[in-house]
Amino acid sequence: MTALPLVHAIRLAPVDDALADTIALTHEERLVRRRRLVGAGGLAVMVDLPRMTALAPGDALDLGDGRLVGIIAAPEALVEVRGDLPRLAWHIGNRHTPCQIGPDCLIVRAERVMEAMLRGLGASLTPLQAPFFPEGGAYGPAHGGAHQHGGGLDVLGMVT
Repeated sequence: MTALPLVHAIRLAPVDDALADTIALTHEERLVRRRRLVGAGGLAVMVDLPRMTALAPGDALDLGDGRLVGIIAAPEALVEVRGDLPRLAWHIGNRHTPCQIGPDCLIVRAERVMEAMLRGLGASLTPLQAPFFPEGGAYGPAHGGAHQHGGGLDVLGMVT
């Protein structure tokens, strides 16, 4: 059995070097500590970081042998929410649901129960497929989309 190439470091965006492969990850998948990942070209790597780390599109996994694997934000099934945004945001937050906040809309993952609740509150909903970048919140990248490297969560869930 051949050992997978081990990720030695994260190179922050923008990475201008040639990439050996790219990996498309959803919002949840971009939060990594220890995980096997496989690129679009078939290159499998093992990420083994000391702490939970939020990867961002444009970052690269450095394999330590000159190869870099680029990170891409994968499209996800989402819903654009329009209406009384402060009221709708309160209800979304009250359910601890990740939410991307735009200038004139909110974006949440497509989920039928949430969608029914939002329609019941008078929201207008539009399905879409796009990368998801929810707000980071008070507890850092593991609970949202903040781009933070080298930090992670301690046992109390606080950013370190």
